[in-house]
Amino acid sequence: MKKICYLLVFILVSACSNFGDMNTDPNNVVETHPQLLLTNVCWSAFSENSTSPLYAAKYLVQSDGESSEQFYKWTRGSFSYYSSLKNVNKMQEEAESIDAKGYVALAHFFRAWYFYKLTLTFGDIPYSEALKGESEGVYAPAYDAQKDVFNGILAELQTADELLQAEKDALEGDIIFDGNLMSWRKTINAFRLKVLLTLSKRAGDAGTDIKQRFASIATASPLMTSAADNAQLVYIDQEGNRYPQFNSSSFGSGMYMDSTFIALLAEKKDPRLFTFCTQTKNAQDKGLAVDDFTAYDGGDPAAPYATVNLKAVAGKISKPHARFYSSATNEPQILMGYGEQELILAEAMVRGWITGDAATHYNEAIKASFKFYETYVPAYAGYLTEAAALNYIGSEKVALAAAPDAEQKIKRIVEQKYIASFFQGMWTPFFEHLRTGYPAFRRLQGVEVPKRWMYPLAEYNNNATHVQEALQSQFGGQEKITDAMWWLK
Repeated sequence: MKKICYLLVFILVSACSNFGDMNTDPNNVVETHPQLLLTNVCWSAFSENSTSPLYAAKYLVQSDGESSEQFYKWTRGSFSYYSSLKNVNKMQEEAESIDAKGYVALAHFFRAWYFYKLTLTFGDIPYSEALKGESEGVYAPAYDAQKDVFNGILAELQTADELLQAEKDALEGDIIFDGNLMSWRKTINAFRLKVLLTLSKRAGDAGTDIKQRFASIATASPLMTSAADNAQLVYIDQEGNRYPQFNSSSFGSGMYMDSTFIALLAEKKDPRLFTFCTQTKNAQDKGLAVDDFTAYDGGDPAAPYATVNLKAVAGKISKPHARFYSSATNEPQILMGYGEQELILAEAMVRGWITGDAATHYNEAIKASFKFYETYVPAYAGYLTEAAALNYIGSEKVALAAAPDAEQKIKRIVEQKYIASFFQGMWTPFFEHLRTGYPAFRRLQGVEVPKRWMYPLAEYNNNATHVQEALQSQFGGQEKITDAMWWLK
């Protein structure tokens, strides 16, 4: 992908237009070409990067204070994605006004992307009436049932693929694929598979056709064929275009690795560990080799943070690798990648949704992950060669064929998705745990892993009738973070 300067465009839309030309501000833009909006939409979606999900998914622990994510003590979530959706909707409006179907297609894709994240976070959400305040005066939108939201997401993704299939004009303002429509189609179809696999617990429901729709896409739609198809944002060392965690103060004294994550990689002798974190101070002082897995350890995620701090002071805990905060370019941010697609296909084959050799796709995913880190963490490239990947894939604790049954095969597939998601997957590994139970998340006895976030307080203040209706239909009127949503039942 070409490394280009990303122009971040901020659109100011006039709120007052009823007083004729005399009150028109020539500096306040009321319309623009969708290509300008696409640049900002892509940047916002692809550059999302936070440490919060890494605590919840047991990659990191905190030693200088109690993390609500680490100890599963969160309460309310945020509807901030609706702000991002406003720009997406504006791009769609501008594209429809000039009949630019390629931009309309990507608007449907990004709508699906954000609504997918919103419904996994909360359950029922405003969907069909959302974002219609300006156009239709709907300021208190009704909530759609989660099942209907998922159906809407899948319909929008199908529309996006069909529009791009018929489109001939390349996209301008595209900082991901430089206007390549086929690359976007592959991304959209891979994401369609991801959404359908997310619903694996509902695959037996009458009338859902989840397995059939998955099989249709897997056999008849363009999909990624290599890591070159990754939908990823490549950072450049330029103001406004650097890796999101560059110079982040959150990597100070209090952030350390989780012992359960390190144990998972050490058990498998996984050399990707060396790219994720440092050796412990004690191991460094002893001069242990980079590939000595005993040189790495983490803090217990179920222990009080003060206990973790004592272990850290004693030099017995690894920290996240310095590249995550010291490198302006570090690694690309993958929104949907070839490796994840291959693991999705492998799991579907194990489940019997489609035919094929699950191990082939599983192995392809692992090789793609090794190649990613060999490319973007060159200091450790020697540990991540194709030969190293093949040796790893053939080991007893990794080989898919060595798993004794289908459930253990799924466990290995999800674990590989989990490993490759370090600082990449945002909340995907957490939701995968909710869906499959893998990997196991260590926590205090009696503490249940939350299944959702409570609705924002603003909804109770500004949209009380509809939020109460949503709570009644889902949870009998009460709201807890341990409530199971439709997709998990």
